[in-house]
Amino acid sequence: MLQSILKTDQSKTLFAQRLLLGLVMFPHGAQKLFGWFGGYGFSGTLGFFIDTMHFPALLAVLVILAEGLGSLGLVLGLGTRIAAFGIAANMLGAVLTTHLSVGFFMNWFGKQQGEGFEYHLLALALALPLVVRGAGAWALDHRLLALTKSSSSAAANAANQLS
Repeated sequence: MLQSILKTDQSKTLFAQRLLLGLVMFPHGAQKLFGWFGGYGFSGTLGFFIDTMHFPALLAVLVILAEGLGSLGLVLGLGTRIAAFGIAANMLGAVLTTHLSVGFFMNWFGKQQGEGFEYHLLALALALPLVVRGAGAWALDHRLLALTKSSSSAAANAANQLS
C-alpha cells in the first residue's frame, strides 16, 4: 500500500504543479498553524473553526494540518498524494461551507460579502493530478519508495535464508 502511495514518474509538469500549489498554500497554512503572515496560529484558528464555523475538533485540526504540513509536503515531494488530497479536500470544503454562496468571482473591488470560489477551483485543478499521478520529478517520494523497496527485499532475503 505504501508503494502505491509513493509511486510516481519523473514528470516535470507534475513537479511544477506540486511546487506551485505548495508555495501558494504555504502562507495560508503558516497563518493557521504558526500565526505567520497575520494569521491567528493554531489555537486561534482552531477556536474559530470550532466556535464560529461549528466544525468538529478533529476536522478543524485536519484542516489546519492539511494546509500547514501539506504545503511543506508538496514543496518537498514527500507524501505528495496524501498532501494533495488534504488540500483538495480543504478547497472543496471551503467552497461548500463558505464561498459557494458568494459566487464565482473573488472580491476584487470589495463589493461582495466575501470571496468567491475561483481560487479554490484553481487549487483543485493543481491538486487532483497530484493525487492521481503522484509527485513527479525531484520528489522525496522517489527516495522513500526506493528505501521501502530495498528494506522489503532485504526482509524477503532474510526470510528465505531462515527457511
